[in-house]
Amino acid sequence: MEKGLANATQVLFTGCSAGGLATILHCDDFSARFPQQVSVKCFADAGFFLDVKDISGERSFWSFYNRVVQLQNVRQVLHKDCLANKDPTECFFPTELIKSIRTPMFILNSAYDSWQIQNVLLPTSSSPEKSWLSCKDNIGNCNSTQIKVLDEIRNTMINDLKVINDKADWGMFIDSCFTHCQTLFRISWSSPTSPRLGNKNIAKVVGDWYFGRSQGVKEIDCEYPCNPTCNSLPPP
Repeated sequence: MEKGLANATQVLFTGCSAGGLATILHCDDFSARFPQQVSVKCFADAGFFLDVKDISGERSFWSFYNRVVQLQNVRQVLHKDCLANKDPTECFFPTELIKSIRTPMFILNSAYDSWQIQNVLLPTSSSPEKSWLSCKDNIGNCNSTQIKVLDEIRNTMINDLKVINDKADWGMFIDSCFTHCQTLFRISWSSPTSPRLGNKNIAKVVGDWYFGRSQGVKEIDCEYPCNPTCNSLPPP
C-alpha cells in the first residue's frame, strides 16, 4: 500500500494455479484494505481445485490439502460460516470458499484442467495403469471410457460453480481445453487462435466483466472435444 497501491481507484487482484487459489482465499481480505469507493475485483485463473477421488478411489488431494491446512494454520483465514459446519480442509477448497465471498470475482478454468487430471485424478500414488499414463499426458490419447471419467470431473466442476449464477457481479469462462493457466501466454489469452466461447476469447470476456460492458458474463463450454479453438494451444 505504501508503494502507491493506496492511491488506486481500480484494483484487480489475480493469480494462477496456486496463486489462483490464493486469490480466491484472500479476495475479501484484500478488498477490505481499500475504501468503499475503490473498485476492487478478483480474477482467479486455474485455481478452482476440486475435491474428487483419484483413480484408485482415494482422496489423495484432500490429504495433501489437509497437510497444508495443518502446516500453515490456514484455519485462521477460512470463513467462519463454513467452519461452523465443515472440516477446515473442506473449507479450503474453492467449492466452499466461493459461497462466502462478497467481492466481485471472475473464475477462469478449464473443465479438463491438465494439472488436475495429472495430479488430482491420476497422481503417482494411485498407480495408474499404462493406458492412463498415456491419457494423462495428452487427452487426445484417452479412450472413450477414460473420457467418460474426465467428463465426470467436468460435471463436478460445473455443478460446484452453479452458486455463481446467483452472483450478478461475478463472471466465469470455463472451456474444455486440456490446459492449465491461460492468462500467462498470449496464444491462450488474446490472439487470433485463442480459445473462444460465444465467439469471444478470454481477454474479451474478462474485459467485458471487469469494465461492466455486459451483465452476467458467464461462459461454459460443451464437453471435450467439441471446441475446435482449443486445438491451437501448446501442450500443457
